[in-house]
Amino acid sequence: MKVKNLLALSASVLLTHGLLGFETENITPQGSFSNARLAFEKKNVGRVAFMGGSITEMNGYRPMVAKWLEERFPKTKFEFINAGISSTCSTTGAFRLHRDVLDHGPIDLFFIEFAVNDDQDAGHSKESCIRGMEGIIRQMHLKSPKTDLAVTYFVNPGMLKQLQEEKTPLPMAAHERVLEKYGVSRVHLARELAHQIKEGSFSWQKFGGTHPKEPGNRLCADMHIEMLEKAWSGKNNEDLKKKKFPAKPIDGNSYFNGRFLSPAKASLADGWKFSEPDWKSLPGGKRKRYLSRPLLHSETPGKPIRIKFEGQAIGAFVSAGPDAGILKFVIDGKHKGSVDLYHHYSRGLHYPRSVMFAHDLEPGSHEIELSIKAGKRSAVRILEFCIN
Repeated sequence: MKVKNLLALSASVLLTHGLLGFETENITPQGSFSNARLAFEKKNVGRVAFMGGSITEMNGYRPMVAKWLEERFPKTKFEFINAGISSTCSTTGAFRLHRDVLDHGPIDLFFIEFAVNDDQDAGHSKESCIRGMEGIIRQMHLKSPKTDLAVTYFVNPGMLKQLQEEKTPLPMAAHERVLEKYGVSRVHLARELAHQIKEGSFSWQKFGGTHPKEPGNRLCADMHIEMLEKAWSGKNNEDLKKKKFPAKPIDGNSYFNGRFLSPAKASLADGWKFSEPDWKSLPGGKRKRYLSRPLLHSETPGKPIRIKFEGQAIGAFVSAGPDAGILKFVIDGKHKGSVDLYHHYSRGLHYPRSVMFAHDLEPGSHEIELSIKAGKRSAVRILEFCIN
């Protein structure tokens, strides 16, 4: 037997017997992950997706879990999908799920993390956290019912302080409600870290901060491995049952029909273009994934643009830089409002974020009119429209 396989087997034995010392309440498998196991063991193929923000996108827990799966199932041909995008929250996740995950084909195992981004990036309300996370999970169930899911709670300093005070951070409380409703497995890395810091066996410095270093990611990966090993043990594989898929959502306005609509479909007016902006002339940092592509943009107030859509919600996934302005909207000639695209991270960065114009329209055909409010900041750059 090869050394690496022997080491993997030894780790599996330790994990199966719970000898790594994780708090039981912080690893909660809500099912046997039997569909993924069947694909990996019997079909010898596997498609595994990871969705989240920069913590998922970075070289962290994701490749560690992927490597373990390859060692656990050496005969299986895996496809690993990195659907982590820095700064994005669960709202954006619900709208990009099709493009970034489902369009790859049937998913056997799906890992999700958005607690930190819903907190420090989006600053979501409890309702927004639910609409985003339920949008992802319910949509995945509807489109790919055999997919096994697991949600992970990472942590930032503010959330860690709340946990140490025995309080539950708002995004985690909201996401918990969704996971309980749908019977989704959960790895509470944040609470495990708080526990180990209290016990003196770990520290925030060793963990590595909001974007964990190797020890922090190793802790997270080991928790996932223990959860999967327990779920795939013979006893648990038989005894753990998945909950029945709920007929009704928690929130009827959750984004479980979420999808992107290309801004190329908008009716252009004077001052608006669908092209690549002259990024070199614009102050502020730019992220490579948003360059060399056309988008809908205008830098000065002018005539409004219009776009027709089908659904009950509309928003926009935008690149909001130092010059990001206020976007005024009118839906069906009667629902009026405005959204300031500028974000507290926009000062030095063309920051990707999703803004919603309306989430509770009557289902059906609608038209939205968009115009820029005059002011010191007047730029609008729309990467995608968000439709539900």
